Amino acid sequence: MAHPTAPPPYYLEQTNEVALYTAAYAARLPVMLKGPTGCGKSRFVEYMAWKLGRPLITVACNEDMTASDLLGRYLLEAGGTRWLDGPLTTAVRSGAICYLDEIVEARQDTTVVIHPLCDHRRQLPLDKRGELIHAHPDFQLVISYNPGYQSLMKDLKQSTKQRFVGFDFDYPQPELEATVLMAETGVQASMAAKLVQLAGSARRLKGHGLAEGLSTRLLVYAATLIQGGVSPRDACVMALVRPISDDADMIATLTHAIDAVLG
Repeated sequence: MAHPTAPPPYYLEQTNEVALYTAAYAARLPVMLKGPTGCGKSRFVEYMAWKLGRPLITVACNEDMTASDLLGRYLLEAGGTRWLDGPLTTAVRSGAICYLDEIVEARQDTTVVIHPLCDHRRQLPLDKRGELIHAHPDFQLVISYNPGYQSLMKDLKQSTKQRFVGFDFDYPQPELEATVLMAETGVQASMAAKLVQLAGSARRLKGHGLAEGLSTRLLVYAATLIQGGVSPRDACVMALVRPISDDADMIATLTHAIDAVLG
């Protein structure tokens, strides 16, 4: 759990998302963040939790996650059984912000447990305990997902989507993205600009050999390696090519772009 007294996470605002999220939190509206992998969704939630002075509980959703993983379960002990709250229940009781990251990875029969929390009821039923929890006044639910990975099998039901207000995220504009790289890693402006240029080239290949564009996160990795003494070319191949493709032709195309940009 992130604590509100921790140092502020670095976040560079792109438009007016900070003010809009603040308004959503003031009304305790549930929030949905949509955008590609590594574009800053999770960092934004961390920053807003810090700015609002609220603890943050983050859950990385996956296809094996059950409702019990969110709500809690009975544990067998020497003296009998003991109930242990799950992360969602803990947030509901304590008034934390609960962030369900990549919620479409979870099974739909798991995600429906959030429905009573996301309308006027703001309640969480714990059927195993016969308990109905009324959410703490400061509780808020935030979910995120990548629309680029949606399919008929991995999508949110309309009955879930229409319980949230939404934010669309994308990779920052080039100038902002370069500023992020410099602030996060200390890399020089000239190198930051080259890395952002490479990202733009790779992102234009999405749907033409690449399933997803280069994330800002991977650019930060490349800049971190460069600042650590790795040659720019090796750092770019390690961070910007190998993670996103196994295709020999695509690897060659991306490597050629790196050589052209770095000179």
